[in-house]
Amino acid sequence: MSSSAKVSASFYGSSRQRMVLDRIVVHGLLIFFVLLALGPIFIVILNSFKTTPAIFGGPFDLPTVKTFSVDGYIRVFTRGNFFLNYRNSLVVTVSTIVLTVVFSALAAYGLVEYRLKITPVIAGLFVVGIMLPIRLGTVPILEIMIAWRLVDTLTALVLVYTAMSVPIAVTLMMAYFRTVPTEIKEAARMDGAGEFRTFLIVLPVVKPGLAAVATLTMLPVWNDLWFPLILSPGRSNQTVTLGVQQFVGQFLSDYPALLAALTLGILPLVVLYVVFSRQFVRGLSQGVGK
Repeated sequence: MSSSAKVSASFYGSSRQRMVLDRIVVHGLLIFFVLLALGPIFIVILNSFKTTPAIFGGPFDLPTVKTFSVDGYIRVFTRGNFFLNYRNSLVVTVSTIVLTVVFSALAAYGLVEYRLKITPVIAGLFVVGIMLPIRLGTVPILEIMIAWRLVDTLTALVLVYTAMSVPIAVTLMMAYFRTVPTEIKEAARMDGAGEFRTFLIVLPVVKPGLAAVATLTMLPVWNDLWFPLILSPGRSNQTVTLGVQQFVGQFLSDYPALLAALTLGILPLVVLYVVFSRQFVRGLSQGVGK
C-alpha cells in the first residue's frame, strides 16, 4: 500500500471515529434533557398513586403493595368539582384557540396582501404586544370586565386569552402567508373569486402554521392560574388549575389528591402533543425559518 493510501485510510478512520463520538455526545445530551424534562412529570404521576406518608418517606420510590393507593383520585372526583372544572377549561381553551386562529389568520393575510403606509405600524404593534406582559394590565382589565359585567364568567377569560394570544399568532402567520405563491392568488382572482374566497383558497397552504398557532395557544391558556383566580373565582366557573387549589390548605394539604388532580390536568396536553407533535414541530420550525 502506498503512503498516500495509508494517509487517506488513516484520515478516513479518524474522521469516522470523530463522527461516531459526536453522535454519542449529541444523543447523550438529548437523553439527558429528555430525562430532565420528563422527570418531574414522572415523579408527579408516580406519587399520585401513593399515600401521604409514602410520598414524604420515599418520593422517588415505586409504589408497593403497602404504599399503593388510589384514594387521591377518588377524592378528586368525590370531593372536588373536577368534571365541572375540566369542562370550564375545555370551553375556555377551545374557544380561545378558535378565535385566535380565525383572527390571526385574517389579520396576517390582510397585513401581507394590502401594503398600505400604516401596515408596518400595525405589524409593529403586534410585535410590541408580544413583548409586553399582559399581567401588567391586570388592574385595567379587571376594571373593564367590571364595567362590562363579565366578572366571574368564562367569557372574560376567553376575551383576555384571545387578546394575549393574537400578537404572536399574527406574527407567525404573516411569515407563512408571505410564502404563499402569488400565482395561486392571481389565478383565484382571475376566476372571479373575491378576497375572502381567495383567503379560503390559500388557507390550506398555511395549515402547518395554523397547527403551530393552535398548540402555542393551548399551552399557556390551559396552564394559567392568574386570570382564573382574578376574573372567575366563583365555584361554578373555576378552571382545572384553580380547582386544584382546593386541595392545598394553610395548615394541611391533601397531597395525593393534589398530585392526582395535576396528573389528570396534564392529560390533554400529553394527548395533544402525541397527536399533533409532527405538525407542531414542522409548523414551528418552518415559521422560524421563514
